[in-house]
Amino acid sequence: MKDMIAGISHSKRLIMAKTGVVETDPRVAELKKELQRLVRTIVEDDDCSVEVMDRAREALCSIKDLKMRQSMSLNLRGADSVPEEFRCPLSREMMRDPVILATGQTYDRTFIQKWLKAGNRTCPLTQQVLSHTILTPNHLIQEMISQWCKNHGIELTDSDQFNHEDQIMEADRSRFISLLEKMSSSSALEQREAAKELRLLTKRTPSFRALFGESLDAIPQLLNPFSQNNSGIHPDLQEDLITTLLNLSIHDNNKKLVAETPIVIPLLIDALESGTIETRSNAAATIFTLSALDSNKALIGESGVLKPLIDLLEEGHPSAMKDVASAIFNLCIIHENKSRAVREGAVKVLMKKIMNRTHVDELLAILAMLSTHPKAIEEMGKLGAVSCLLTIIRESSCDRNKENCIAILHSVCLNDRTKLRELREEENTFRTISKLAQTGTARAKRKANGILERLRRAVNITHTA
Repeated sequence: MKDMIAGISHSKRLIMAKTGVVETDPRVAELKKELQRLVRTIVEDDDCSVEVMDRAREALCSIKDLKMRQSMSLNLRGADSVPEEFRCPLSREMMRDPVILATGQTYDRTFIQKWLKAGNRTCPLTQQVLSHTILTPNHLIQEMISQWCKNHGIELTDSDQFNHEDQIMEADRSRFISLLEKMSSSSALEQREAAKELRLLTKRTPSFRALFGESLDAIPQLLNPFSQNNSGIHPDLQEDLITTLLNLSIHDNNKKLVAETPIVIPLLIDALESGTIETRSNAAATIFTLSALDSNKALIGESGVLKPLIDLLEEGHPSAMKDVASAIFNLCIIHENKSRAVREGAVKVLMKKIMNRTHVDELLAILAMLSTHPKAIEEMGKLGAVSCLLTIIRESSCDRNKENCIAILHSVCLNDRTKLRELREEENTFRTISKLAQTGTARAKRKANGILERLRRAVNITHTA
């Protein structure tokens, strides 16, 4: 029975390959829905942020990547199994550009170049030391592969060369398994050496990032030293492991897996609170990259991560500020996290830094996002935000900063009438708002005109009374 089912399944794949019908990757459908939602926001919302546009571009690129991969797999699907001599010993795929190494062995150019670029000077198959690294095209094998493809109706298009960086070599896989096994070693030295290598490999080799997505056990194995060391983990080991998580989270397909691994977010919070400054900064950067997914924003926000992020922002370490600000900004895109950030004292910390002219660009963007929350507006009023923001508009040469300032002031106008007098005095003395209504960005002009209209109405009401 199993054989019959397998046969039917194989026949179905053959028919689909020959007729050009492709089984749609469910990720494509999910990305299309996300893209539709983002495009709708961009078209309908005049105040749409640049971040939303960036996410739309990323979704479109991801769809393109998946479609190209699908097209590539269709070319080979349904054909007889590729002859062994046509496969690259490293990638186990049919070679596109076969070349001969000094030992006489043939490899696909892309993969043997990657092997050599990593610093290896031996033949992967024979382990012989190479007398030179010159690669000679194997025209005979190339011609045989072309003829075989022609006989089987396979067209090797440019898309077949797509994204070799993400292809996984057998040598990579073996090394990956070996390093993960060492993370469970009883030797602290062996753990640290393995962690250091995994950090470097996941930074420079995309295939290593992809490997973590193949098994639900890979990330828990990587983080095994945290559960083994009850007395505390060595700072260098903690830094290497947190940085490896950062490298993994860069890979789009890993974001959900990393965030939903139960041990990860608590470890990132612990790293934010007690690691070296490098570890704390990289933990914040990891939260930033993971929170690119909307589902992760809610999950991470619920974990209590905003408090240590805001505390680290308040400490003001120069090397950590940008990563921390980026993480807070990303998380506060959803309403629930805005409320959490306001509750945890974000407004006071942001205002203090902005008044001291520290990372004004990034922190104004966060404050503008929080200004839709009534409690945030109330706190800003008490902390002297109006005067500070008007001064920045007058003194700054950055259009984006002026735009964020006037957007916050517009929210203040709508929610706190007591601040209208201060704004009117500013306008009468410097014409700050009128000037921005004429020279600012499109959004700044709208917000400035909204404030001016509000001021005119207040004057009319006074005269009527």
